[in-house]
Amino acid sequence: MSIRNVALGAAAIFGAGALVATAYAAGRLPLGPSTKTRQLTYRAFYDGHKDAYLVTDVSSKAQARAMHINYSAELRRSKGLPEQYFVTGRAAAGQLSVFGSEPGESNYNPLWEEFFVSWKAGANAVLLVKDDQINELAKKGELSVRDAHIVLNAPIVKVGK
Repeated sequence: MSIRNVALGAAAIFGAGALVATAYAAGRLPLGPSTKTRQLTYRAFYDGHKDAYLVTDVSSKAQARAMHINYSAELRRSKGLPEQYFVTGRAAAGQLSVFGSEPGESNYNPLWEEFFVSWKAGANAVLLVKDDQINELAKKGELSVRDAHIVLNAPIVKVGK
């Protein structure tokens, strides 16, 4: 076998390896075989429409136990996350949690900083469907917003219309 043939063979093997590496670097990971499973999905509002999301991990042991999901203390270290608002106590009919972002937005992240929202005495509970609406009503003194200091891993899997 000539040196030229050995060089050509080595170049072909290297090229094939580079092609495979490029394909995986472009986004396709070797994740292994897939199967379909049933997983609970939830609904929440974002800018007046409903998105569907999963709940997988949380930085609170109590919430992890209550929701039968994974506890992850490490999530608590995450900073600069979008908000997810949960109305506690009195609420309007049909109230869901409210996201501060969704896929396609520049600040979307599947990790959320939990905030608890409650209506103040004498305030008329209305359906909260936007984070801007919550912030505006809080500034007017109609509701209170409290940082729970809990991070929830809840990727949005379907954006509503």
